[in-house]
Amino acid sequence: MKIFSVIPARLGSTRLPRKVLADIHGRPLIWHVWNQVCQAKHIDEVIIATDAEEVAAAAAAFGAKVMMTSPDCRSGTERIASLLPQLDADLILNVQGDEPLVDPGMLDALVSQWSAAPGDLITPIFPIHEAAELQNPNIVKAVRAADGRALYFSRSVVPHLRDIPIDQWLKHGSYWGHIGVYGYHRSVLAAYASLPESSLEQMEKLEQLRFLEAGYSFQTVITDYRPVAVDVMDDLEKVRRILAEQNES
Repeated sequence: MKIFSVIPARLGSTRLPRKVLADIHGRPLIWHVWNQVCQAKHIDEVIIATDAEEVAAAAAAFGAKVMMTSPDCRSGTERIASLLPQLDADLILNVQGDEPLVDPGMLDALVSQWSAAPGDLITPIFPIHEAAELQNPNIVKAVRAADGRALYFSRSVVPHLRDIPIDQWLKHGSYWGHIGVYGYHRSVLAAYASLPESSLEQMEKLEQLRFLEAGYSFQTVITDYRPVAVDVMDDLEKVRRILAEQNES
């Protein structure tokens, strides 16, 4: 059984252009992502997937394996699916190219659980403890079944508790935040091109809903890791501060 991780790295991001090449203590942001993923013990190969020659050159310079994709790819999943004939793996992990603090232990936990019970897709979730996070549409909520399968993902607060003020909901039930790391069985990626963009996906702007609406099963894995994605300049500065503090300790 082979496990690959592919890191989609797009240069033309909208809110923070060229962020994957942004400097973080002398290294490009994409190096920090790649370096973290390479520390996972259960991943056989790590690949950076990009449509930009500049990103490819930077990645090759620090020793990463690079695969080129079409600039027409609209999502990380589509970018990875386009490379499937070149990926000799049973499970393929999609790690976002803007998460320089991604936890290798969390990635290994995904691989371990999937290896014990292979399924369609697997993804991490974390417990929500703060009301502000619960009501933040940028924190995607996951609803899960008793066996850990994801029932739904939403930017809204779900499940809804009737007759209870929303600031009291966390006292009456468990709520889960979703982390945008995905493990795909290769057969799921093979079918991706034939899956139409779903109505739920269009409404919520969440690509994982395409798989749920098509009938695929998402297993969830609980983690303590909290993502620190770089979307805007403030995020980049936050990551720089965190890494500086880690280097000093």
